[in-house]
Amino acid sequence: MSGPASARRAAPAGGGGARPAAVVLRTVTASWYQDGPEGPLVRLPHTGSARCRAVPGCGQPRAVLFGRDGTLVEEVPHNTDPGRIRPLPSAREALEALRTAGVHAGVVSNQPGIGCGALRLEQLDALHARMEALLGPVAVTAVCPHRPQDDCACRKPEPGLVFAACRVLGVRPSETAVVGGRTADLGAAHRAGATGVLVRSGRLGRSGAPPRTAAHLGAAVRALVGTPAGH
Repeated sequence: MSGPASARRAAPAGGGGARPAAVVLRTVTASWYQDGPEGPLVRLPHTGSARCRAVPGCGQPRAVLFGRDGTLVEEVPHNTDPGRIRPLPSAREALEALRTAGVHAGVVSNQPGIGCGALRLEQLDALHARMEALLGPVAVTAVCPHRPQDDCACRKPEPGLVFAACRVLGVRPSETAVVGGRTADLGAAHRAGATGVLVRSGRLGRSGAPPRTAAHLGAAVRALVGTPAGH
C-alpha cells in the first residue's frame, strides 16, 4: 500500500509524554484530543496517572493496553447507555494488579459508531467514565472513530491506536502489551511491534500474528507481570 494512509502507519519516533494538540471535548472527568479528523481520539483523565515504575528491559511491559468490549466489559452492540456497562470477571482485579506493579493500563477500542453518526463523543465519554467508575482509572484511552471503509491508520488491526497510546504514556511499543479478545487486537500489536495476548473467551477473526493466548484476563496479566489477578 502506498500514499498518505501507509505513511501514517509508520512507527512513532522515540520520546514520550506527547498528547495530541487539539482538545475536541472537555468533560468533568476527562479531556479528549485529536490531531485532525483522520487521527484517533485520545482520552486523558483529569486525575492523571501514577508514574510507571516498571524498569525498561526488566522483562515485563511498561504498559498494557486492553480492548474494551468483550475484554474488560461485556459486549453490547451499539451501546450508548452507561447503565449497560458491566465488567467481565477479573477485569477490576487485573487492572488493580497492574497499578500495584507500577505498569500503565490503557484501552484501545474501535468505535465506528462515531463515524457513522450513531454515537456522539459525549455519549462515548459517558460510557468510559462509567467503566472507570466500576474498574478504576486507566491512564489513557485511544479510540478509532472511523468506519471500516475509511482506510484509516488507527482501526485495529492497524497499529495507530497502539502508537497513540504509547506516545501519550512515553513508552515504546516494544515495551507494551496489547490484551484483547479478537485477533484484530493481536494484529494491531504485531504491526506496532508490541506483545499481543489473546484472551480465548473473545471473538476470533483473521490475524497475521501467531497467538499468545490466556484463558482469561487474570491469567493474561499474571503472565505479563507475574502479579496475581483473579482466578
